[in-house]
Amino acid sequence: MSEPTPESLTWRQPGDRFGSGLVTAAPGRSPAAPPPPPPEPPPTSPPGGPERQRRQMRIFGGIAGGILAIGLTVVLLLAFSSGGDPFGSKEAAPTDVRPPLAQACPAPTGSPSAGPTQAPSDPPPATGARTTDEEAGISYKAYGTPWEPWTDFWRAGTLEVPYKVGQHFVTEQYGGGSYHASILSAAVPAADNDAVTLNLECVGRQVAADVRAEYYPQPNTMDPIRDELTTLGGRPAWVSQFRLHFTAPGLTATDELSAVAVIDVGKTTAAVLYISIPGTHKQWDYAVDDVLKSVRPL
Repeated sequence: MSEPTPESLTWRQPGDRFGSGLVTAAPGRSPAAPPPPPPEPPPTSPPGGPERQRRQMRIFGGIAGGILAIGLTVVLLLAFSSGGDPFGSKEAAPTDVRPPLAQACPAPTGSPSAGPTQAPSDPPPATGARTTDEEAGISYKAYGTPWEPWTDFWRAGTLEVPYKVGQHFVTEQYGGGSYHASILSAAVPAADNDAVTLNLECVGRQVAADVRAEYYPQPNTMDPIRDELTTLGGRPAWVSQFRLHFTAPGLTATDELSAVAVIDVGKTTAAVLYISIPGTHKQWDYAVDDVLKSVRPL
């Protein structure tokens, strides 16, 4: 037989409206298990633990990377703006302010009057009509018609020899302008500071090369005639004489007899004498030697 299921009893404390009572389980059943306790929260790192240290390291690393990037940028900007020397550790080389011929032709250690340039006895006095170039320090023979005084200021070639004095006449007109026969002189700086000793061979060759390259149509060919150290009017000089062959559209002349003399007149400037006779007027070829022989220092 079975036993009757006990009834739950309710009791009331004095003063309470309701009371709580024990409820017994049915026969053969275990009492309900108590609910499991809530999971414990994961442990947190104490202040100053590994996570905080990693966070600080990331912050410091970012700051250091930014500083490095800024520094590299500044160095590159300085390098590009200072010619590859960002810290200016090397002083700029001083600018060479010497005249081009003085740079190309340093003064010789020996006397320019030695050897073949030894001055002879005083040349005979000049006679007849003369062209006088006070700045260059020389005078030379002058001719009548068709020659006429040179009145222009012609700064020619890479060396920019400033021809201001002489004679000329126009031999023809063509697409490039006027073509001239000429006897011109100039003073050109050719020594350092107060030096009065010139490297005549070097200066003479430089001026002659500039004449050929800058005064005539290109390309051209040259027949050399004379290229030597000598004396003109008792002064040391370098003389280059040659005939050039060339062509230019519309130009009748295809050759020209030319001479360039560089004369040491005892100053920091050398006297330059340039003579040109186009092939269309060969009757004046004799003037080249005639003018060179007539040179006298002032």
